[in-house]
Amino acid sequence: MFRIISEFTEGFDKLAELRCAVSIFGSSRLQPDSPYYQAAQTIAEILAGQGYGVITGGGPGIMEAANKGAWLKGAPSVGLNIQLPQEQKPNPYQNLAVDFRYFFVRKVMFVKYSIGYVCMPGGFGTLDELFEALTLMQTHKTHAMPLILFGSEYWSGLLNWIKDTLLAQQLVDADEVGFISLTDDPLEVVATMNRHREWKRRKIAEAAAASVDYRPKSP
Repeated sequence: MFRIISEFTEGFDKLAELRCAVSIFGSSRLQPDSPYYQAAQTIAEILAGQGYGVITGGGPGIMEAANKGAWLKGAPSVGLNIQLPQEQKPNPYQNLAVDFRYFFVRKVMFVKYSIGYVCMPGGFGTLDELFEALTLMQTHKTHAMPLILFGSEYWSGLLNWIKDTLLAQQLVDADEVGFISLTDDPLEVVATMNRHREWKRRKIAEAAAASVDYRPKSP
């Protein structure tokens, strides 16, 4: 119990100053010669140039590519590293690293400090993060945010199954499926995040204005 509390405390403390970051997920097995590795680095570089930090799981593969893209641009490059039976080797492109033993604590950090997710091709871990976020949004445990699947050749089958099976049998709603978008264009990823960032800024400004407008006036 105390280890869990300490992991939450350390995570909140180290990430407290992180503003406007995007989480990028994907396989640890993809090498630098993979087009998806290269795309992840490109996406991270463009996001960094637009004022975003980048958060990954801190390991090799897609995680390394995304951290590298942010690191090369001097942006916050966050690695949420996890202890595994076969030890994950942290990639060298992190300027802010946090170590976790527990997956569920780590997931809280992804959700709390991200304004959106980019899911590159990956395995069970990537799917776990995607569906965790979808479930939290579906159940209104967190605010809606972009969930972008990058790589139509890789993700189309899953997205079609969601629409043709889950949606067709009314096991999910159309607006819930609408949380997910699919693209092969790094610029579209960034444009989607920019639109969401502006939407959040408007909502914050509106809330601040409303709190002033409805504050009791002195006689």
